[in-house]
Amino acid sequence: MKFRVAVLLVIPLLSLTPVYAEPFQELEWDAMIPEDYRPDKIMAQFGDINALEDDDPRAQKILDELEAAWKEAPVVESLDGKRIKLPGFVVPIEGDGKKLTEFLLVPYYGACIHVPPPPANQTVYVKVPKGDAKIREAFDTVWVSGILSAKSFDSDLATAGYQIEAEEVTPYE
Repeated sequence: MKFRVAVLLVIPLLSLTPVYAEPFQELEWDAMIPEDYRPDKIMAQFGDINALEDDDPRAQKILDELEAAWKEAPVVESLDGKRIKLPGFVVPIEGDGKKLTEFLLVPYYGACIHVPPPPANQTVYVKVPKGDAKIREAFDTVWVSGILSAKSFDSDLATAGYQIEAEEVTPYE
């Protein structure tokens, strides 16, 4: 009789076990840009920018306005909290040469090294809690999987509009 009572008490507890999390959703970089974000309008107000000389004051004004628009580029708030898998290039921030614990993920090779860096909504700060990212070298191409946060991060290299605490970082193949 005692055994039956114990079994009846255990059965409801089994339903409390966590359900496996949903799989990672592969995300495209363009999905991280709000539809109404249009920095190309900045360039359009200056006409044919290809006709400008490098020392033309209007060229510097365009660059200044673009840099400001990119640093404050809005994010897609509905992506906050999503389990995503995103490909990109690694720009190291913190590590010991063997293990990388923090880096920026960017959509194209050389971003953040060349001026200006990509817009904030095209830069993701990645924290690797265990430092076990499978990264071979700077600007390695990787997949980052984790929960995306629509929260900004500032570094000397760039402003990131998003953050991910990586569950997995693997080579892009």
